[in-house]
Amino acid sequence: MNLYSIALENDKNDSLSIFKERFFNNKNEIYLDGNSLGKLPLETLDDLNNTIKNQWGKKLIRSWNEHWLDLNDRVNLKMSKLINADPNEVLVGESTSVNLYKLLYGLINSNKYNKNLITDSLNFPSDLYIMEGLKEFTTSKKIQIVKYISDLESDLNLLKESIKHSPGIICLSLVSYKSSWLYPMLELNEFAEKNSSIIVWDCSHAIGVIDIDVKKTKTKIALGCTYKFLNGGPGSPSFIYVNNKLIGDISNPIQGWFGHEKPFDFSENYKPYNGIKKFEAGTPSVISLSAIEKGIDMTLEAGIKNISSKSKNLGDFLINLIKTELEVLGFEITSPLNSRNRGSHVSIKHKEAWRICKLLIKGKVNRKIIIPDFRPNNTIRLGLAPLYVSYMDLFESIERIKEIVNNKEFLSIDNSKESVT
Repeated sequence: MNLYSIALENDKNDSLSIFKERFFNNKNEIYLDGNSLGKLPLETLDDLNNTIKNQWGKKLIRSWNEHWLDLNDRVNLKMSKLINADPNEVLVGESTSVNLYKLLYGLINSNKYNKNLITDSLNFPSDLYIMEGLKEFTTSKKIQIVKYISDLESDLNLLKESIKHSPGIICLSLVSYKSSWLYPMLELNEFAEKNSSIIVWDCSHAIGVIDIDVKKTKTKIALGCTYKFLNGGPGSPSFIYVNNKLIGDISNPIQGWFGHEKPFDFSENYKPYNGIKKFEAGTPSVISLSAIEKGIDMTLEAGIKNISSKSKNLGDFLINLIKTELEVLGFEITSPLNSRNRGSHVSIKHKEAWRICKLLIKGKVNRKIIIPDFRPNNTIRLGLAPLYVSYMDLFESIERIKEIVNNKEFLSIDNSKESVT
């Protein structure tokens, strides 16, 4: 059976294919950038319209008591179900960077762990910025970045040696943003525990597509954004998870109104909430919280195990396509070939990656627009959002890339780069 026929057959047997029609889909477009910004669920339009027109517009401040004070608790509960956490261990609100700062600051000053901060060269740059900034405001004066020879995967032995010799607080991205390398969560959590350390997991490129079970993996702290595979919208709030046994030991450096035990008593003295809500700060972003709910609902409805399984199958099919059709044209796969070690995007390198991306996005007569993701200096990332990406989408995308290179269409495009890609 040829690859085209395999794509048709896989789509025919795909139980998740029914979810695609529940998103806003542009005509004649293949979207392979859900690992950066997920599509808009159609039901979110209704929720936002209701929140803005009826709750804000008609009810005004009365909506706090009638709708909004319960909204955060409802979203928190749904997020806790997704990662198999207790409801009082999860909070949704504010950005990933703000939440990472709060959690790392609290851990450093809890005196439960050595002050060493460790990360590695696969981590997302903004996490490194946060860790670097913490040196100025905490007792931690040392940050160790474990450097690997390759961007493809982590050297687990080297990482473990670093933890063993400098135990402390380790920050890692569960899925690497470049290569899609997936860390063995349980293995590293157990190793950290044995070496008097703790791992703070940034799950931004994993949540909503990887089956994350905080109990089975013995995870103590995690966080991540919701605008990628959870389809919460641009800049939608992140989540944090803190194990119950740790909540009482770490404090929030931002003593904000909603982190107070009784915010509406308007006390002049700050007393933190006795639980996960102590990590709140300012007033919840109601519109953003309203936008995220249907994305989580759809993920729970589809089942994270089903989503994760399709993600692996899509990745395997895409890698087969690339090996068969593109490697001969100078493309190199820079993601793990084994699905056990891979998140939900596949990266490929080519010297003309940027111009190829521009042509895919530009589209062509009788060809669909294809939206991938470019990462400097020569990488194309192809995101696999199982709720709306089909096998035929992948087949058509690789065929178009092959056409661009064979016909040298990229020569018609200049090499200047925009700031957002």
